[in-house]
Amino acid sequence: MSRSQLVAEHLPLLRRYARALTGNQASGDAYVGAMLEALLQDQSLLDERHGPRAGLFRLFTQIWNSVSLNENAEVIPLSSPSERRLSNITALPRQAFLLLSLEGFSEEEVGFILDKDVAETRKLADTAGREMAAEIATDVLIIEDETFIAMDLESLVKNLGHNVIGVARTHSDAIALAKNRKPGLILADIQLADGSSGLDAVNELLRSFEVPVVFITAYPERFLTGERPEPAFLISKPFQPAMVSAVASQALFFQRNSRNRAPKAAAS
Repeated sequence: MSRSQLVAEHLPLLRRYARALTGNQASGDAYVGAMLEALLQDQSLLDERHGPRAGLFRLFTQIWNSVSLNENAEVIPLSSPSERRLSNITALPRQAFLLLSLEGFSEEEVGFILDKDVAETRKLADTAGREMAAEIATDVLIIEDETFIAMDLESLVKNLGHNVIGVARTHSDAIALAKNRKPGLILADIQLADGSSGLDAVNELLRSFEVPVVFITAYPERFLTGERPEPAFLISKPFQPAMVSAVASQALFFQRNSRNRAPKAAAS
């Protein structure tokens, strides 16, 4: 397999990770684009000691942690100054947390990607988990037509300290539940069994109020094509509990930080 084929194979999930890390489709894709440009200029930048996938994530991390890229809007067109100023002190634990929980890398591979040893990697992931879990409890709406998956999700979010306001199995159920009580987080399947769309239901709800959304699908590559607006937070089926925890925590983390920055932005 050629170098370009290897990159193409792993690119969709790298883009998913970049979006989960930045909280924004445009920002995540901008960093991935910068990584690809660097790789095109110098293919020796790809360190494949732990395989090409880990090598790509390592190179992406080097780009993400670059001070010049994080702070220079002319180099990377991030969507807001607040996103560009995410501190590395906060970002590094979240990187370890996501690489382990969302992407399924081993501790050794995460250490390679972040240039840390295994002990440091564990500490970083533990720090991120504590920081996020302490501040993000909220009401959750689940849009999922498969009974057992819905039950698993309900149990997961309750164990994370959240309250489930209801499980919607159709587009109309989701609209009705959200009208009675606005959720602070939505976990949504994209294709529902009755032919309705969880994506359509979410888009309709977002016209009435702002809420972070995590989409769930068996075919994530269909929604990571770059050809249309795409979900920032995406979980693949079948999923692991740690993956749900990681992505939901990230979605709520960015929502909370956005609200905390709002008064300052208004004052300026």
